[in-house]
Amino acid sequence: MRFLESISAMTFEELIQSPRQLLLKCISGSNAYNLALPTSDMDLKGIFILPKQEFYGLNYTPQVNNNSNDEVFFEIGRFIELLCKNNPNILELLNTPTHCVLFKHPVMARIQPRDFLSKLCQETFAGYAKTQIKKASGLNKKINKTFEKARKTVLDFCYVVHSNGSMTLAAWLLENQLQQEACGLTAIPNFRDGYLIYHHPQLRGIVSGDQANEVQLSSIPKGVEPLAVMTFNKDAWSVYCREYLEYWQWVENRNEQRYQGTLAHGKNYDAKNMMHTFRLLSMAEEIARYQEVRVHRSDREALLKIRSGAYEYTELMDLINAKLDNMDALYAASGLPEAPDYRRAEHLLIQIREEFYQ
Repeated sequence: MRFLESISAMTFEELIQSPRQLLLKCISGSNAYNLALPTSDMDLKGIFILPKQEFYGLNYTPQVNNNSNDEVFFEIGRFIELLCKNNPNILELLNTPTHCVLFKHPVMARIQPRDFLSKLCQETFAGYAKTQIKKASGLNKKINKTFEKARKTVLDFCYVVHSNGSMTLAAWLLENQLQQEACGLTAIPNFRDGYLIYHHPQLRGIVSGDQANEVQLSSIPKGVEPLAVMTFNKDAWSVYCREYLEYWQWVENRNEQRYQGTLAHGKNYDAKNMMHTFRLLSMAEEIARYQEVRVHRSDREALLKIRSGAYEYTELMDLINAKLDNMDALYAASGLPEAPDYRRAEHLLIQIREEFYQ
């Protein structure tokens, strides 16, 4: 029995080589926002429609992009789906300023931006803005909480009961001229992460090595008496390991130019993230007031001033909180529907496919 050869999924390279499937191609990002600087990259976004055979087949491709993700194209079905969710990136793409539109298929005239605006924009734009705040403040935490390259060990989180307090296990071992490799532990019943310490040449050691993530127990020979009570702060160890890993992953992957810019303005937050926080909140306000998405920013100077690090972090947070506090009233008075009309959007998508495929 012969089987039909499967239809391959659309790739970014195929889309670029077969532009007949394109519905929209736009300059996006800082150049569309009117926030570009001489060092800004050129980003592209767009919409495509799958060939009829592939759409009817098993290999649906919702999105394609190049390796650096600065060129992203959404399949029309995925695009309409995200429009119905009032996704900020998708609404921005639909409302790209005319001078940034490189190609627009006539079928795109069927999609009217105003038909998709709803009160969901308060949640999506403000929610995206809060993500930018988190990124900006996260950089603040990473700058002010550095980690030595050499990772600490479990032993650094162990403490011995001493006099009326405690001392580090390392200090206790040094004071008693003992090596951890010749010590052993037994668990103390009903004492969370509490142990008795013993010393004997036959014992396994408190940990198996520098890479250990837990203390280890030993079988104690008869007649060997405990020397001290020890506790292992397992919670602090877990937090340290997570933050250590996050920090060094951030160092490895961070945008060095942006990081040096942050150090230069001396405010210890990512000013670019803060700029986009204000851009998104202002766009959310404009949607409520004017029922339109204003991608090209007339407040360029004010936004670039934020990006330059001209404000203290607390100043910016006060302004952000004031905007967020006012958002409920703006959307209550906006007259916008609660959400886009899903059935109408679905009917529109069917019309677009039928018109294009015919």
